[in-house]
Amino acid sequence: MRILIMGGTRFIGVYLTQILLDQGHEVVLFNRGNQPAPAGVTQIQGDRTQPAQLEKLSAETFDAIFDNNGRELSDTQPLTEIFKDRIQQFIYVSSAGVYLKSDQMPHLEGDPTDPKSRHKGKAETETYLAAEKIPFTSIRPVYIYGPQNYNDLEAWFFDRIVRDRPIPIPGNGMHTTQLGHVQDLAAAMAATLGNPKALGQTYNISGDRYITFDGIARACAAALGKPPEDLKLVHYDPKHYDFGKRKAFPLRVQHFYTDIHKAKTELHWQPHFDLIAGLKDSYQKDYLPSQRGTAEIDFSTDDEILKG
Repeated sequence: MRILIMGGTRFIGVYLTQILLDQGHEVVLFNRGNQPAPAGVTQIQGDRTQPAQLEKLSAETFDAIFDNNGRELSDTQPLTEIFKDRIQQFIYVSSAGVYLKSDQMPHLEGDPTDPKSRHKGKAETETYLAAEKIPFTSIRPVYIYGPQNYNDLEAWFFDRIVRDRPIPIPGNGMHTTQLGHVQDLAAAMAATLGNPKALGQTYNISGDRYITFDGIARACAAALGKPPEDLKLVHYDPKHYDFGKRKAFPLRVQHFYTDIHKAKTELHWQPHFDLIAGLKDSYQKDYLPSQRGTAEIDFSTDDEILKG
């Protein structure tokens, strides 16, 4: 198949591109060209938010499109208008962040979405794709981690553990969440391709197990080869502080996790990484080579919390 990936040179797209190439597909990337494309991959440079640049794609033909970086409906609608009747499948990367908070967990694919969520644009895009009868598949990851992660998630914990610093964790440390390795996410995305069961469907994608905030810290320590019991975990009430726009913790302070059985059953997909193995993969392949462990890090927000 000839496949277009919107983005493709950062994080998810890097893994997805390699999987598709290994499967024998022809891959074309559309992005701003800030990063080079891998060997054997065509790269069309352009800004998707500029209609004239997006029109570069109108003369191209594709069997499927992976939209990895559409956040708002206005990002995706012009693309689908170009290819609406010309593709077999449109795979959209949404987010589990679209779900409305609930007393009943884990989130299932049919649960209500939150119209006030910062990811509401993704939910609106899903609704549009369904209404326009585009042959789409939507992917809803929870928290994604792994090498090349440009969001501070596992690295936030690594920064403190390698320096033997206390780890400030909001609440009592027992909020439960879910992390999925980026390679497992890309594998699930690839598994939707050409799968008739996936058309018109939404899939939660993440790791197999749920974990507490304290548990993440201990798993990170284990991945780094440090005794988890030696960590100094400092719990605090975030309501007692005014952080402004500073982000004191990399995860939302709530229970947040999904059921992934639908993806396992219909896509014949299974996460490859358990959490500690995945964190070790991220630490060894990304954190250590980047030398972030010896870089200067701003711990002023931590210090404010630790002072009480």
